[in-house]
Amino acid sequence: MSAAPPRLPLWVRKPQRAVGAVHALKRELRRLRLHTVCESARCPNLHECFSRGTATFLILGDRCTRACGFCAAAGRLPEPRPAAPDPAEPAAVARLAAALGLRHVVVTSVTRDDLPDGGAAQFAETVRQLRALLPRARLEALAPDFQGDAAAIATILDARPDVFGHNLETVARLYGQVRPQARYRRSLEVLAFAKRRAPAVLTKSGLMAGLGEQPGEIEAALHDLRAADVDILTLGQYLQPARHNLSVAAFHPPAQFDAWRHYGMSLGFKAVFSGPLVRSSYLAEAVWKQAAGGTSC
Repeated sequence: MSAAPPRLPLWVRKPQRAVGAVHALKRELRRLRLHTVCESARCPNLHECFSRGTATFLILGDRCTRACGFCAAAGRLPEPRPAAPDPAEPAAVARLAAALGLRHVVVTSVTRDDLPDGGAAQFAETVRQLRALLPRARLEALAPDFQGDAAAIATILDARPDVFGHNLETVARLYGQVRPQARYRRSLEVLAFAKRRAPAVLTKSGLMAGLGEQPGEIEAALHDLRAADVDILTLGQYLQPARHNLSVAAFHPPAQFDAWRHYGMSLGFKAVFSGPLVRSSYLAEAVWKQAAGGTSC
């Protein structure tokens, strides 16, 4: 008989609210055939963000070509295969972002190893369409690793996002279990290349805790991210989104996330947003303000 899953501690439980506003935004997303990582990743902050009229756009469909152990993205290969990129998607994202009056827009994507450029051109066009309709908004591109293809990364950077993000996700030792089709050093090089290519663009990365890290491994990953000249770090508690995903190995208390935040700041990050319910694009505008020298998170 399998062991029962651990009960969620109080500090990772979040009530649902403003249900009407949440469903209204979902209807608009469905009408425009758009996706959000908030829904695809079953984010615990969805109701809070949707009730405020903000979301993280997920482009290139909602079916991923990889099988990361932590991710709830639908449609892993071999069946069904992801659809071809929708040429109307970039403009639709921009129109909805403008209708919502967003001042800080985060765009991410599933990983599309099936496409010659990994979807970089679609990413870049989305940033350009957003820039055209929202010239004063800050634009954040949270990209996959593109299998280390520097030309694909440069394509996005040349579209002039204000922030380029790529999540390390976990510590080096756990990559084979958590991200079997990714490479720890390759992800670090993606971030380092982005900073070399566009020094004025803030670079950002995120980690999850609770996947089975040993003492000191989170701190080692923070050192590696700073060595890659990453500006902004987010660090949150892993929560199992579906039964087929990896189980939670440990729930870390808020005090531990506070300690990691102080440690990260001591290493020289411009901003560290660390807490049990922190996600890479959660309260992204506030995190950007801290990195730019404004108020802290």
